[in-house]
Amino acid sequence: MIRPEHRLAIYLEKSLTGDYAKMGQGVLRYAANPIVAVVDSDWAGRDAADLSGVPRSVPVVASVDEARRLGADVLVLGTAPSGGRIPTEWLADLDRAVELGMSLVNGLHDRLTPRYPTLPEGVFVWDIRVEPEGLGVGSGAAAGLPCKRILMAGTDMAVGKMTTGLEMLKAARARGIRAEFVATGQIGICVTGSGIPLDCIRVDYACSAVEQAVLRAAESRPDWIIVEGQGALLHPGSTSTLPLLRGSCPTHLVMCHRLGAPGLRRHAHIRFPPLNAYIRLYEDLSEVCGTYPRPRTVGMGLNTTLIENDDEARAGAARLADEAGVPAWDAVRWGADPMVDWVERA
Repeated sequence: MIRPEHRLAIYLEKSLTGDYAKMGQGVLRYAANPIVAVVDSDWAGRDAADLSGVPRSVPVVASVDEARRLGADVLVLGTAPSGGRIPTEWLADLDRAVELGMSLVNGLHDRLTPRYPTLPEGVFVWDIRVEPEGLGVGSGAAAGLPCKRILMAGTDMAVGKMTTGLEMLKAARARGIRAEFVATGQIGICVTGSGIPLDCIRVDYACSAVEQAVLRAAESRPDWIIVEGQGALLHPGSTSTLPLLRGSCPTHLVMCHRLGAPGLRRHAHIRFPPLNAYIRLYEDLSEVCGTYPRPRTVGMGLNTTLIENDDEARAGAARLADEAGVPAWDAVRWGADPMVDWVERA
């Protein structure tokens, strides 16, 4: 577990500017700890802020030795290759990090703890994607909670569900709203310190895992519980959406979407349906003919990174809002305050 005194380095070897740097970008944007280096030999000598799209100045270095010399004591694996496996070419760097006294944070499916059965004092390996113990069968108990439960839904994978949720959390807390965040993926767990790695939990227990996490979040008697979404209903490789709906029994939805994308990013033959119909589908599946509370979709959380010009992005958001029948907004680009208003008015 990362503690406040830890100084981080992010391992993004040959991937800082690539499609698989999502973990590293999330840590750069949201980690409260000092980040002293990003490791990527292709971009050594540059500033990560100029390359990652995240406005946080961090030097890029060529090796874990250099990161250690800058004071890093935890190395976070910042790349998520396809399939979530650890490439064999990383292992020498990871071994070297441990040899230098650095701890490892691993968000991939391959576990590292068996590789390091004995570690120096104070050094740890945190394999995030491990199924929690004590899971059972879901019961729908979250439906009885008095707080607002806001689920970040989506039209695709990697469209900003965690990012939108964390930006809304920050904006809500700034207004004095008692808000909690339930992380359901490795990045959210890493930056918040708690949550469930939903994509490694056996399907029979997935609803229960979400439910237990929401009930734990409710123990502080919050006004809001924001639940990080995963995947998308129309994605052929996604199995997380239904457990999220059943486990959280949401009262509100935010539909997250990449502005300008006509269909799934990695399955271009699958085009998006009309967004107003897609939103109704989520609400219908949440409610199941009146069995559970029907959530209200308060708006769309946009990822506008495909559109550089701000006026064009705002015009695109307005067009999308007309199509979807709900407001559309980019919490990172324009701030999350209007999105907090959506929930408060709903």
